[in-house]
Amino acid sequence: MSKWKDLSILVVGFLAATMGFLAALNIEFQWLTPESISAFGAFFVAGVMLIAGAIATWKNTHLFTKNEGIKKVALQAQKKRKKKGVK
Repeated sequence: MSKWKDLSILVVGFLAATMGFLAALNIEFQWLTPESISAFGAFFVAGVMLIAGAIATWKNTHLFTKNEGIKKVALQAQKKRKKKGVK
């Protein structure tokens, strides 16, 4: 997760540097302000967190259902062994 945070800091820093560069050239965009850059950074971090959470949920659900199937097979094999008298 740290690499995503580092990436978001890099993107926000790049936008801030771009804003400074354009301001030095006396080129201004009304939409490119420190507030809009901060908002974009927050949006980027929130989006990454949403995607990471969705992937983690999907993987955990997939692993859970896979483990349940394995557990069911193991319990059935254990019952068969008990019927035969083998431990």
